[in-house]
Amino acid sequence: MSESRPGIDVPDARGRTGLDRVGRDLSGNPSVIVRDVELIAAAWHVLRRTTYDYRRRDGTWTREQRETYDRGDGATVLLYDPHRRTVLLTRQFRFPVYVNGHPDGMFLETAAGLLDGDDPAAAIRREAAEELGVTIGELTPVFRVWTSPGSVTERLHCFAAPYSVESRTGVGGGLADDGEDIEAVELSFDEALAMVDSGEIADAKTIMLLQWAALKGTLDTDR
Repeated sequence: MSESRPGIDVPDARGRTGLDRVGRDLSGNPSVIVRDVELIAAAWHVLRRTTYDYRRRDGTWTREQRETYDRGDGATVLLYDPHRRTVLLTRQFRFPVYVNGHPDGMFLETAAGLLDGDDPAAAIRREAAEELGVTIGELTPVFRVWTSPGSVTERLHCFAAPYSVESRTGVGGGLADDGEDIEAVELSFDEALAMVDSGEIADAKTIMLLQWAALKGTLDTDR
């Protein structure tokens, strides 16, 4: 009798099965043939090892293996006040950056979170309310990006939205039940850009959105 395998043929702690099936039916690239998908770990997120045959540009075939970390897709938003030329960011402890050289792990970044079954716009409205206490009105899609395509499957939906003193209707701070302890940090737009130059803002999504706003003139007072 075969042993039951959580996440494969019996539900794991999050009720998921078939986690070893993801990617087996890919057919968009004729130069890639998936041969096997191995479930390495399935706690909150999922780690897989996929074996596939790959046809190189010279026509020869090689067998490759890649590990992919699947945490689901996410959304983020740059909140900006066009009248006061400010942006509203979060500051929270991020252990992965702390263990990899950040001085204290207290990371400045745009509000963000996983979709968790919502569409991207609904997800980021939820996250802005939870993390910063902001009720978002107008929401502008900016771009969708993969930030670590060598190993992480996550696609990040990036938005921008105006905010005001009046739209800060909640207390923010994140969800205590999820271990969140989030500080709202309001900066002038110029200060935020200077902090990118100094390295005080080192988060990729935040840098991209700040530079997008600078290129578009989103906070220019003469617009």
